[in-house]
Amino acid sequence: MTISEQKSPSNTLLILGIIIISFNLRPSITAVGPLLPLIREDLDLSNAWAGFLTTLPLLTFATFSLFSSAIGRKLGNARAILLGMVIIGLGTLIRVMGGTFFLFFGTALTGIGIVIGNVLLIPFIKVKLPHKIGLMTSMYTTGMTLMAAVASGVSIPLAKIPAFGWRGSLLFWMLLILMGILFWLPQIKKHKIPVLTGAETDIPVNIWKSRLAWQVSIFMGVQSLIFFSLITWLPDMLMDRNFTASQSGYILSGIQIVGLGGSFLAPLIAVKFKDQVVLGALLGIGYLLGFTALFFESKIILYSGLTVIGLCLGSSISLAYTLIGLRTYSDKTTASLSGMAQSIGYFLAAIGPLIIGILIDIFADWRLFLGLMMAASAVFLFLATRVGRAVRI
Repeated sequence: MTISEQKSPSNTLLILGIIIISFNLRPSITAVGPLLPLIREDLDLSNAWAGFLTTLPLLTFATFSLFSSAIGRKLGNARAILLGMVIIGLGTLIRVMGGTFFLFFGTALTGIGIVIGNVLLIPFIKVKLPHKIGLMTSMYTTGMTLMAAVASGVSIPLAKIPAFGWRGSLLFWMLLILMGILFWLPQIKKHKIPVLTGAETDIPVNIWKSRLAWQVSIFMGVQSLIFFSLITWLPDMLMDRNFTASQSGYILSGIQIVGLGGSFLAPLIAVKFKDQVVLGALLGIGYLLGFTALFFESKIILYSGLTVIGLCLGSSISLAYTLIGLRTYSDKTTASLSGMAQSIGYFLAAIGPLIIGILIDIFADWRLFLGLMMAASAVFLFLATRVGRAVRI
């Protein structure tokens, strides 16, 4: 039982469209962090409200991931992804138009648009390019990771351009959004409702009752928790060890750059094998070794551990996305699992750093942070042995 793939006159244009869409799924989030001091001063926000500005997209992701697959079924994945891009653009415009309300409302809109693309690109790729799932997932996740880092790095330089400020810096990304819409429009004309053969669509799948779906979703959640907890608290931990703020920032950037290699290679490796148990287990062991190294004061050991962690961070997010496509039969089930996994994943990503922050405030011991990261790594390792098996929903 398969979905027959309609051939496009130019797969090059399709691939280019997917890559440019992936470029738009992170900058409107990661560009905000460096600008928070400017935004806080201009709008007279408290630290709590300023912090909530970075948490809001994650909560939006967790909530609207559940509805994205339904939007895809209603409109078709290609049209739904275009809708997501338009919503990102509207949110980007609205959040720089006025005061606090516009800022938060626009930010929420960008989150809704991004999560539609996040959830539906995976099943879209599975239908349009079924024999290139590994390569396209590799390009997709690497594109997201790359532009996330670029947006963080250029936000302040853009804000320093005369007449730009923080509003101009955020509005700058409309250029990339418009480019994404332009390159995606051909897919709306070409993308027809797929021809379904066999009885595949006659068998409804309730993924919320599937043990494998829960395992994949928690696997996604654990790797998200590790990533967001690390980028939130690692700089503070390093400064407590007498690193400067600049050094801590460079180290955090270095980790993400190392992760680019992992995010590109992991899907390509994953699809070469019948199952992905070994790959997932190696990443889990890598996390455990990396976080163990952070207990030592030696800078060589510290840097070595952070390098391993960075490689695992990039690899694990790509592997999680790849498994969503590999562990399902139909594109509809893929879309549903993608929504479920990302909802749970971003919910854990939102609450993880908060819980760790509370515990650090109470106990004032960074070893507790590392211990929690190792516990999460152990859960990741266990789940890798389950979700990596060659079974499908």
